[in-house]
Amino acid sequence: MSEGPASAASGRERFDVVVVGAGQAGLAMGHHLARQGHKFVILEAAEHVGAAWRSRWDSLVLFTPRRYSALPGLDFPGDPDGYPTRDDVIEYLERYAQTFDLPVETNSEVCSLRRTADGFLVALDGRELEADQVVVATGPFQTPNVPAISDGLAPEVRQLHSTEYMRPDDVPYGQVLVVGGGNTGYQIAAELSETHAVQLAIGSRQTPLPQRFLSRDLFWWLTKTGLINKTVESRIGRRAQHRDTLIGSSPRRLKRRHGIQIRPRVVGAEGKTVRFSDGGELDVHAVIWATGYRSDYSWIDAPVLDDDGRVRHRRGVTDVHGLYFLGLTWQHTRGSALIGWVKDDAEFIADQIASRASGPDGAADRADAKVGAGR
Repeated sequence: MSEGPASAASGRERFDVVVVGAGQAGLAMGHHLARQGHKFVILEAAEHVGAAWRSRWDSLVLFTPRRYSALPGLDFPGDPDGYPTRDDVIEYLERYAQTFDLPVETNSEVCSLRRTADGFLVALDGRELEADQVVVATGPFQTPNVPAISDGLAPEVRQLHSTEYMRPDDVPYGQVLVVGGGNTGYQIAAELSETHAVQLAIGSRQTPLPQRFLSRDLFWWLTKTGLINKTVESRIGRRAQHRDTLIGSSPRRLKRRHGIQIRPRVVGAEGKTVRFSDGGELDVHAVIWATGYRSDYSWIDAPVLDDDGRVRHRRGVTDVHGLYFLGLTWQHTRGSALIGWVKDDAEFIADQIASRASGPDGAADRADAKVGAGR
């Protein structure tokens, strides 16, 4: 698609598609857009691709084997049945962008996105781009979520969100409380238990699943049975999307193998003392908040969020013509936010983009955009 008159008149560079985010979702999207021949750019706020992975702790190991950790068009190197490390993933994403010569612009944070009469205006620091269509591929790991309870702890208590924890040396000796019962909390607690006194606070029930069953990896079974492809609209998907799933760990295993005491939900903190929902208390020297993330779409000026701040979409397609999301948790299936399955949603959105760009509805979309921009 060639640049239109609006682009020439404004002096701004115009793209068929702008992708926001150069993590696994944005790179997978780029692969499909390149194959379709679009003029596009991938904007990344950080200095390198895969920024979310670079903020994970040093010893992180994926729970998906290499055979299930690849993006479209490039196998993940190494033993297909082995589990890649954080650094393996970072290296793979860098190689992926280079292999397909994807047009990634780093240090390019998007300040705002708004709809215009004939597409979208993407504002960065000091410049603006125009786009016919936009894919928001910032994923689920955006702004670290630290509970307000943390404000009650004394300054001498070392507090780290899981994105700030890199290795045990980051944590002072003494009693450490890890807060959060997901895979991140379990892995960090297990690692710290080798050198620190550690307890783990869990605020919700989880469903523990073994990493391997009958000599096969869990994801082999999920793939062969089709469970990994159950959609969010299926009966299984409607139940599973609201459950925390532990892979390769459990409270019993954590206590037995690592001697870690399990605590219930944290309900308060004052000074050096943390209080739990069962009335118990614990004096701590450090707290690791493995409490996940929250989304921040305040930079998007378009009616795509519900009253709770969640994206309204159907498999990443919003009601705003030409605006899509990719890499969301349970966007379509359990695998939507996993590196090895994001390609399926990326391909689906790429088909939507191609259809809108070349189909007979393109003119109608542009007319609708003019109406929407004038509201």
